[in-house]
Amino acid sequence: MSDPTPPGPVLRPARTADVARVALLERDLFGPDAWSEEQVGAELSVPGRAMLVAEDPTDRSAVVGYAVLGVQGDVADLLRIGVDPTQRRTGIASALLAHLRGAARGAGADRMLLEVSDANTGAAAFYAARGFAEIHRRPRYYRDGSAALVLQLTL
Repeated sequence: MSDPTPPGPVLRPARTADVARVALLERDLFGPDAWSEEQVGAELSVPGRAMLVAEDPTDRSAVVGYAVLGVQGDVADLLRIGVDPTQRRTGIASALLAHLRGAARGAGADRMLLEVSDANTGAAAFYAARGFAEIHRRPRYYRDGSAALVLQLTL
């Protein structure tokens, strides 16, 4: 008999108590381009923004991923999506993205935009596999000199 499929992440709106953990993940994932703890906290009160966190289903106190979405009219901007490196390839990013796609459609958006470093080939492949297409490049956009790929998904 095979092992049952492990439970997926538990998604919920971020709370003030999550800010420090999300900021720590930011630093680990984005280095010099990371949002500060103050910036992460400010996202909780920006109109038109939604921040989700993913909890480890076996330890509900552990935030293992997060995402931030902004919706203005018919455009949704995926501002951040991040997963603890030890939890990658477990479906967390896919679950966060799927939830935010539904939220964006529900808020009236007909397309989603995001930017990702061209040096982050794993993330670029992740988004391409989910239907995002490159619509623009911003040369030398990030502090490390890499270009930003502007990607779009029709909702």
